[in-house]
Amino acid sequence: MRGFPALATSYAINELGDNLGVVALAILVLDRTGSALAVTALFVAGKFVPAFVAPALTAGLDHQRVSRVLPALYALEAGAFAGLAALADSFWLPAVLLFAFADGLMALTARGLSRGAIAAVLTPAGALREGNALINVAFAVMSAAGPVLAGLIVHEWGVATALWLDAASFMAVAVLLLASARSLPEPEQGPRERWRARVRDGLEYVRDHPTVGRLIVGQSVAILFFTLIIPIEVVYAKETLNSTSLGFGVLIAAWGAGIVLGSALFARARGRSMRTLVLVSTAAIGAGYAVMAGAPTLLVACLGSVLGGTGNGVQWVAVMTALQEAVEDRYQARAAGLLESAAAAVPGVGYIVGGVLTAAVSPRLAYAVSAVGVAVVVVLWARRPIVPDRVSV
Repeated sequence: MRGFPALATSYAINELGDNLGVVALAILVLDRTGSALAVTALFVAGKFVPAFVAPALTAGLDHQRVSRVLPALYALEAGAFAGLAALADSFWLPAVLLFAFADGLMALTARGLSRGAIAAVLTPAGALREGNALINVAFAVMSAAGPVLAGLIVHEWGVATALWLDAASFMAVAVLLLASARSLPEPEQGPRERWRARVRDGLEYVRDHPTVGRLIVGQSVAILFFTLIIPIEVVYAKETLNSTSLGFGVLIAAWGAGIVLGSALFARARGRSMRTLVLVSTAAIGAGYAVMAGAPTLLVACLGSVLGGTGNGVQWVAVMTALQEAVEDRYQARAAGLLESAAAAVPGVGYIVGGVLTAAVSPRLAYAVSAVGVAVVVVLWARRPIVPDRVSV
């Protein structure tokens, strides 16, 4: 479909570049400072802080021509990574944090605008679910490939090379989108509004919508419980299960295998209602955590990891698709950007809670709390509509 290949490619490369850059930068900061706090500051600057700014920037840009705004954002990302590559040889932490913030802000804004443009391309043809399924598979592959590729490039050629290649990839995306400008959708032209009015209007739309606000808030809470166990997985594998570093790697790989399986299941689930897919996939993640909370052996924990990963492979794309189906065209980018930003900001809280629970009692408690929290979200979603009847399939 006209415009979709370029938009899907840009979204996938955004994810690949984001993962490649995060790993390369984390290695750079740790090697140059030897400080875990400095690495933490990198993640706060590049992930957490941009999540609070990106929704406002998205609202300010979503009425502009996609064919101009998206290439400009990717060109700015390329510039940020070029600056970071230059800093690899003349390291200065404040400058690294500033460029990381700029990259994170551009990346989140580009994702929100891309989701809005993708919905504009696919919805009129009734192909939103199929297109999102393809993007979900690409997203899963890029999420896995980015860190591996970063580790390989840094090991063989150094951090600077990885960052220069990342800059080149974003510039290539900008060129691709410029070359595809005629096929990209243009935003619906509503009444002219000031920037603050657009931000306020978007937030009020989400708040007042019968299902969208509930979907975004519920997903934000769910993500908190999803990510609560991420910092303590290595402790769980090596100390709670008495496994090895290889066992920890297998446990993480099991979750990744589940994500790939879930992506394939979503692509084939054309006849299922979006509400059912959201509820069942969310419940599957909670069930996976419950299995892992009580797992006596690494094998059982890996089975729980596959179950949770399978739910993960369906859950995010199902929630995003439900959101896109429910939202009016002119609010697509703002609503999707708000969800993307929540997904970037909330994990920081989850990491802290998981670490505290593990330090106070054990990793098993962290997994159990995650399972219970996810179950509560499922129950609350099941009791009240999260997908309007008119968009149920």
